[in-house]
Amino acid sequence: MPLPHLPARLARVSSFLAMDVLSAAKAKERAGGDVVHMEVGQPSAPAPRRVREAARAALEAGQIGYTEALGLPSLRERIARHYRDAYGVDVAPERIVATTGSSAGFVLAFLALFEPGARVAITAPGYPAYRNIFAALDIEPVDIAVDAASGWVMTAEAVERAHREAPLAGVLVMSPANPSGTMMGRQALAQLAETCRRLGVWFISDEIYHGLTYDAPAETALAVHDDAVIVNSFSKYYCMTGWRIGWLVVPERLVRPIETLAQNLYISPPYLSQVAAEAAFDAVEELEEIKAGYAANRAFLLEEMTAIGLGEGPPVDGAFYIYRDVGRFTNDSLAFCRRMLEETGVAATPGLDFDPDRGARFVRFSFAGSMEDCRQTVARLRAWLR
Repeated sequence: MPLPHLPARLARVSSFLAMDVLSAAKAKERAGGDVVHMEVGQPSAPAPRRVREAARAALEAGQIGYTEALGLPSLRERIARHYRDAYGVDVAPERIVATTGSSAGFVLAFLALFEPGARVAITAPGYPAYRNIFAALDIEPVDIAVDAASGWVMTAEAVERAHREAPLAGVLVMSPANPSGTMMGRQALAQLAETCRRLGVWFISDEIYHGLTYDAPAETALAVHDDAVIVNSFSKYYCMTGWRIGWLVVPERLVRPIETLAQNLYISPPYLSQVAAEAAFDAVEELEEIKAGYAANRAFLLEEMTAIGLGEGPPVDGAFYIYRDVGRFTNDSLAFCRRMLEETGVAATPGLDFDPDRGARFVRFSFAGSMEDCRQTVARLRAWLR
């Protein structure tokens, strides 16, 4: 008998190229090659000491079990206090949902907010998992192209235009952004929020890179839109990628639907990670030292990448990425990155991961590693590109 067909939607889910590059880089290392990892947005620093101590104490206590689907009450209360301390915004702990990383947060939010076939605006370039989660859930991504003319951010005018073409159900932004590092100011966020309110569409703000800014702090969308859905995580600023712990802030009417989904899809976030995450808020001194290293990497690369002939790109207000135009050297960033890894040992992510239309002439470099990684990258590319 013939095997049953796979669902057609699976064919619409593309691979995550950054992870494909990581796999190729690891294979090169296993074969004895020397690789400089600039491909994945993962802090090279370990989780802070307080985080590890809290996890160790929880392990020694012995009982690692389920928690409530929405997360430990103490963690939800601590996240709520973080919004008061960092942004001056009051959020009830009951509106906070602990999640298994921001990735689970996106799935829960999208299932709770959107019917199959809904149209949701995202930026191009933008985080590739958005469009692939949408594809898996039969949601239609609507690309809003951003570039120097728009300040590399989504504008209210662009959302209006997209909504006139066919009604949107939601708008999803990230600030600071991946891959650009560009940040939306309060006025831009407020204009976008007001447009979403007027059009009757959901406003989702991915704030995973908050804390990682270099000239001014990031603004939370909750400051301008109390009904915004916020996605955040302990992965980036808090150096806890592998702990897989994040959170949502949602309007009160969404709490119970999301709780029901979480109960059935995940049961609960990992207990150990929740205990550790609560301790992360008391590790700011250590985390700021780590961020100072990123800032030094950023300053070095912004100067040196221009000197070795890489083209212009967005301003790097936050996060730990530099997104540069390599059109002088190639019109195929995927092939370019493969050759770069093979011939120089520098692993970076092709822009096609972030922008299917214009990403063929861009490459993203992560500077979440060491200064030595950055120096090696520049030295190797200088010799290779000349």
